[in-house]
Amino acid sequence: MAAASALKLRIEGMDCGSCAQKIETAMRRLPGVAEVEVSVSAASMSITVDEDRTSRAAIRAKIDALGFKAHDPAAAGADLSHGHDHGHEEGPWHASSKGRLVLATGALLAAAWAVSLAEPGWAAWPYVAAAALGLVPIVRRAVVGALNGTPFSIETLMSVAAIGAIAIGEAPEAAVVVFLFAVGELLEGVAASRARAGVKALADLIPRTARRVRGDAVETVAASELEVGDLVLVRPGDRIPSDGSVVSGTSEVNEAPITGESRPVPKEAGASVYAGSINANGELHVAITRTAADNTIARIVHMVEEAQSSKAPTARFIERFSRWYTPAAMALALAVVVGPPLLVGADWQTWIYRGLAVLLIACPCALVISTPAAVASGLASGARRGLLIKGGAALETLGRIRTVAFDKTGTLTEGRPRVVDVAEIGAPAEAVLAKAAAVERSSSHPLGAAIIEAAEARGLEIPRAFGGIATPGKAVTARISSGFVSVGSPRHAAEQGILTAEAAERVASLESEGNTVVAVSEGKRLLGLVALMDRPRADAVAGLARLRSLGLRAVMLTGDNARAAATIAGELGIEHRAELLPAAKLDAIAAYRADGPVAMVGDGVNDAPALAAASVGVAMGGGADVALETADAALLKDRVGGVAELVVLSRATLANIWTNVALALGLKGAFLVATLAGATPLWMAILADTGATVLVTANALRLLRFNPSDASR
Repeated sequence: MAAASALKLRIEGMDCGSCAQKIETAMRRLPGVAEVEVSVSAASMSITVDEDRTSRAAIRAKIDALGFKAHDPAAAGADLSHGHDHGHEEGPWHASSKGRLVLATGALLAAAWAVSLAEPGWAAWPYVAAAALGLVPIVRRAVVGALNGTPFSIETLMSVAAIGAIAIGEAPEAAVVVFLFAVGELLEGVAASRARAGVKALADLIPRTARRVRGDAVETVAASELEVGDLVLVRPGDRIPSDGSVVSGTSEVNEAPITGESRPVPKEAGASVYAGSINANGELHVAITRTAADNTIARIVHMVEEAQSSKAPTARFIERFSRWYTPAAMALALAVVVGPPLLVGADWQTWIYRGLAVLLIACPCALVISTPAAVASGLASGARRGLLIKGGAALETLGRIRTVAFDKTGTLTEGRPRVVDVAEIGAPAEAVLAKAAAVERSSSHPLGAAIIEAAEARGLEIPRAFGGIATPGKAVTARISSGFVSVGSPRHAAEQGILTAEAAERVASLESEGNTVVAVSEGKRLLGLVALMDRPRADAVAGLARLRSLGLRAVMLTGDNARAAATIAGELGIEHRAELLPAAKLDAIAAYRADGPVAMVGDGVNDAPALAAASVGVAMGGGADVALETADAALLKDRVGGVAELVVLSRATLANIWTNVALALGLKGAFLVATLAGATPLWMAILADTGATVLVTANALRLLRFNPSDASR
């Protein structure tokens, strides 16, 4: 048997939660299907299937039979950089299949009304014809759904209600109900398309063409043809075609579409730029570092779509609830029909009519879509503001966290430490710095990069080093021509017995000034000390203050020395724990989790274990690989204040979800009471379903305009 294949299909015509459930149920009944995830917001389906048992063609045929249209981007050769086909029908509403159904049922209803005016004696038959013709596609979908495992669909309820209305002589109401159902479905489609537009707009930021430089010539090529290493010319006003590094030129670049940063960012040689950002006022030559399919915009779009496909815990609960809700509602409708006539001798026609109205009210569309619509809008809103969240579960958890733990270097501080002093103990300062730089070439730590930068700035000759070995939280050791050199913490040097009392006093003095100190040793001899300073981020104080205003506890967890940590913590006004090895950070996270959900904020590399151990891991990354791949959320703005914005966005989304649930259940409850009291005709009962669905979707769309930087929740 062949290994299972993972497929992703775009689904056209899927606008609500019941549509997704219908497709998911049908797919699970196919042989060889292992996993199915259907996303209304992304208009897509991810499926794992053994293609020897069920082919792609069979899957597409099954989806088409359900009344939807499946597209396979891989088979169609879709351009992944620009071809984010979001699965909805393009063009004016009246050109869509649902638009045509509205026009057809509307025309039939109008014709029936005209005939009834011209020949009152024939009044009933034109409405019967209008209702019957309008019911044909609805009944067909109901039958196909029932045959594929979804007997209690909205189409089933509609078919039973409309046919029942015709049978008891209420043909005009049946025709009106069919027409209103078609209108409601059209409005759901329009609302769903608007919800998808947020992510589609991100994909559309990437320009179609680029100006590639070849020698002295400049040629216009498709942005999708650019390769890593290509040099492109970006004129003032142009969008940057893909991620790259500035080779020459100076300008300001508007990165708001990607990071949400409102002010243009100065760029010069060596600076990184993002695809889709806008060059403001100077000509830039940019070396491409990522292809169109792998640039920041493409990866954000992919990540958001994957996030929207993953269901939030609340959504999963409501889906389970709806599976027994609809059969229970149909049982209630039956009880309404037969109960009063059998128990108290009430009029059969009156209670059949009311039972049919209950059927129309019963559909759970609005309830099922209440959570995914809000989550999709929240994720898209965050992505447009540089707040990337990997799924509904992370989005929900962020709103419930009690504690936020921060790493220090590169998170609360700028992550650009500078060497401020070199203390000579067993060797001249130049030798200490050169040997330290040789060892740090095998490390990616910010302190190591600062040491290398300082050695190069002084023009020192850096020896070659071999066999670098890192002991996390303690030291990095490598061999150079004169012996083994270690660069590590003073505490590690003390454990090795090479930190003299005089050196310890010098360490204490440097650390009391807020410096991070590393000890450089060769063999069993201490060569000297290197003091580095890293300043807090400009927005750190304000960002932490906003977290406290939200009722959250903020703590700093760092492996740095206690004195330097205390100095930074004092400036920022945050409680702290210092000199933590990776295992101790994990223990601290576990302790905070005992009091409630905890978020860990770090740079995504050295803090990976702590990020994974927290309820939610948040990476400060500025669009780097680690920011998009390591944690549950990433801050493209690279600002401490972004953590509070994540929390505010999550809380707004949770509030939106519960408002949607209240709208869906409240409207249905009100119509149910009115129906049992005899105050709701069939045409109004249909509003309890389609009206509630449109209201819930419209409420969720408000999140697309929500700005967490301005709100206080």
